[in-house]
Amino acid sequence: MPKAFTLIGLTVALAAVTGAVAAQTAPPPIIRFVEATREDDRIATPALRDIAAGWQDAYAALLIDLARMMRAPRIPAAGSLVPDPGSAGDSGGDDAGDGRPRGGGLPDLADRGSPIRRRLIAFLDRQTRKNFGDDLDRWRAWIWSLPYEPHPEYAALKSIIYGQIDPKMRAFFPPGVRSAIRLDEIDWGGVTVNGIPPLRRPRVVTPADAKYLRDSHVVFGIVINGEARAYPKRILAWHEMAIDRIGGIDLTIVYCTLCGTVIPYESTIGDRGFRFGTSGLLYQSNKLMFDEDSNSLWSSIEGKPVVGSLVGSGLQLRMRPVVTTTWKEWRTAHPQTTVLSINTGFTRDYSEGAAYRDYFSHDRLMFQVSKADRRLANKAEVLTLRVAGAAAGDAAVPVAIEARFLQGKPVFSFDAAGQRYAVITSPGGANRVYRVAAPFPEQRATDVIRDVRGRAWTVTEDALVAADDATILAPRIAAQRAFWFGWYAQFPDTILIQR
Repeated sequence: MPKAFTLIGLTVALAAVTGAVAAQTAPPPIIRFVEATREDDRIATPALRDIAAGWQDAYAALLIDLARMMRAPRIPAAGSLVPDPGSAGDSGGDDAGDGRPRGGGLPDLADRGSPIRRRLIAFLDRQTRKNFGDDLDRWRAWIWSLPYEPHPEYAALKSIIYGQIDPKMRAFFPPGVRSAIRLDEIDWGGVTVNGIPPLRRPRVVTPADAKYLRDSHVVFGIVINGEARAYPKRILAWHEMAIDRIGGIDLTIVYCTLCGTVIPYESTIGDRGFRFGTSGLLYQSNKLMFDEDSNSLWSSIEGKPVVGSLVGSGLQLRMRPVVTTTWKEWRTAHPQTTVLSINTGFTRDYSEGAAYRDYFSHDRLMFQVSKADRRLANKAEVLTLRVAGAAAGDAAVPVAIEARFLQGKPVFSFDAAGQRYAVITSPGGANRVYRVAAPFPEQRATDVIRDVRGRAWTVTEDALVAADDATILAPRIAAQRAFWFGWYAQFPDTILIQR
């Protein structure tokens, strides 16, 4: 529980947002939910009575959000002590070295948790007859199974709760805010606004000066207008965002470490430029970024606003292609590349694998998601893309291809949404996707490959180029690696290609 989170602070702040609340109405005013968290039973009991009188199951989400900010029960095994994770979420928070807070205090051997939290859970048990007890994950899974009919002032409660963590978060949930996603699926990620600091116009060096990198180290490679740059995972994992310029194009490069996705976005739409930051909030375990002009929250996996004044504007950032590969393979293919300097201006352990080491070492999640699919392990890597429909106006079709499958098929063709694509996978694991007219048979991934008609194509970063006519191109399509759970939670209708 953040130290700034106080019940008195909630009540005072809510009064400032909503003004004085008079008689009970339906639905119950948000202030009654806040008053239900007061220590004084003379205030809390009437508040719960009023909530019960206008009860709808969808209101359980508000009480769970409040309960999650309070101390959970800790009943360790005999003779042991359990560290208090100090996290708002019940699905994790046990990972150290990832930039997210971890508490170090030791509770009593039989810590029953916050009495106010127990009060809220008991009330939920009575109202719903679900009897999930203090298992907040089960409560949330049940809430997500219901039709989304939120309390009309739900965003105001989000503003107050998160405003106790960081006052800057209040700006994400102004009165009457529009939302394209379920507010009950938004999580606090354990940090403040820009608490994981973005790299803004980071210093870059030549390969000769990148003495800190070894051949096997993982990098994310981007080429725009002939300019190549590598972003080492060991650096970007500590910052999760880089604001940079490559080939004359301003980019916002977003790395969601929790879901394993790196996506370079153009920072401008038409003549409008955006300056992005890290909100400290998550949706389906995927980072939500925000633009500093409107304070709208944007999906980092789709590049569009999902909460705020820009929702419904039609704005969407353009993705640029990226590959995940080794430093040796990248610099060999692009000897003129630049690469991030290890001198970022921040003090971090930038050694390979230091960031999120524990999280990457197992298949458990740090934050709960509402949808899961067991065809692959949670953190199995997949190559992901959203392909445009064959006709104008058709919805994009999400596709995920198991990375291990592609390792055994360095040249692989598939059809989706009436279009044909070819995936070229290098020996170092870099995946590049091209939209093609004819399929390609299985073959080695060399600089020149042949389609089923026998036509030769030269593989470049921007396109496959017909060897007999350089004006004939098969354009490259933006695609990214991701963890299966994170992609599926966002796109449960995805087409999965696996072994």
